[in-house]
Amino acid sequence: MSKRALSITREQDFPEWYQAAVRDGDMAETSPVRGCMVIKPWGWGVWERIQAELDSRIKDTGHDNCYFPLFIPMSFIAKEAEHVEGFAKEMAVVTHHRLKNEGGKLVLDPEAKLEEPLIVRPTSETIIGDAFQRWIKSYRDLPLLINQWANVVRWEMRTRMFLRTSEFLWQEGHTAHVDEADAMEETMLALEMYRSVVEDVMGIPVVVGEKPENERFPGADRTYSIEAMMQDGKALQAGTSHYLGTHFAEAQNIRYQDKDGNLSLAHTTSWGTSTRLIGGMIMTHGDDDGLQTPPAMAPKQIVIVPMLRGKPEDAELKTYCVALAADLNKQSALGAPVRAFVDMKDAKPSDKRWDWVRRGAPLICEIGPRDAANGQVTFIRRNALREGEKIKSNSVARDEFVSQAASLLEAMQKDLFDAAKSRLNANIKTDLKTWDDVARY
Repeated sequence: MSKRALSITREQDFPEWYQAAVRDGDMAETSPVRGCMVIKPWGWGVWERIQAELDSRIKDTGHDNCYFPLFIPMSFIAKEAEHVEGFAKEMAVVTHHRLKNEGGKLVLDPEAKLEEPLIVRPTSETIIGDAFQRWIKSYRDLPLLINQWANVVRWEMRTRMFLRTSEFLWQEGHTAHVDEADAMEETMLALEMYRSVVEDVMGIPVVVGEKPENERFPGADRTYSIEAMMQDGKALQAGTSHYLGTHFAEAQNIRYQDKDGNLSLAHTTSWGTSTRLIGGMIMTHGDDDGLQTPPAMAPKQIVIVPMLRGKPEDAELKTYCVALAADLNKQSALGAPVRAFVDMKDAKPSDKRWDWVRRGAPLICEIGPRDAANGQVTFIRRNALREGEKIKSNSVARDEFVSQAASLLEAMQKDLFDAAKSRLNANIKTDLKTWDDVARY
């Protein structure tokens, strides 16, 4: 068996394989702060793609983006008993606003203790509810539809990059409505936005449904989610949407005057998805050579690696590669301009190739002086990297490659989804009638 690009395989140890894929795929690294991570450019580029796709859907359905403070007064959190109980063990608390120097060491200044502790945002229902009770006066103010892109902190004891970290990035939608029917329509709309991004763009098939009572969001009447299945057979919650009823409205006094002049409680929703989606993408599509980034998600869809050798003909080779990238970038694929890039780093071409393989760049072109002289492009498809144990490369005329690049990317996007969908369907059992049947699996 030929050597793989990662030091460990999925079959040997799936959790360790995942960590290697994140690290060697140049997605992220651990930070000096326990449980937090540094998201590197390739990982951040994937998050930007998720943001762009989801943000356009959020705005197209009538929601406005805004921003609320990172710090939430403890009294706000305490207003909703079930909510605070659900997050109490995960909250980070700010108690002082200043340090002082004592004997060359920085310590908390006891005179700078806050009158009321501040909670570092674990989620924003309470502080947004406080704004809603000021903004909403009449039925004419409803529905109120907002979203924010932010970071949140939930003090996790066992962390894993992207999947479960003490600080992570997300969007959180918060809305208020005249009645349950309107709020439920919003709840399901948000769920469909998530399904659309995760399936149609990230290539991850999901199961959509309602969570049981013991898995509901703290304080919600109903919680719905999209669940994806990873290659190890485990489910990953990839996005949630909550109908909150009037619980938060009652706690925060979010009332409106209806058409008859009576005061009524608003019905509220909240919904969110996070950088956990990146971890789901890795575990759905990755292989023993690293990531397979779906073309719609790849910050760079086509990477051109010139086979530079420090010789005079390198100048012509660079010119050929730059012109090839420019022509590719004029093409359109998957509803957007193609993203082609020339890797001019001063490194061995083989090292650069394997760097991009581990990151999962969809198409990797290795262009040598002979390719340039003959007007050829030699490339590998990341999702068809090997034929048996050998690296499979393709060589076509330059103009042919440019003309077929979009269809290649679109076919790869479909292939990744279809493979994951087949795997999901193969693991769904519909003939289980007793607990004994369940135990067999």
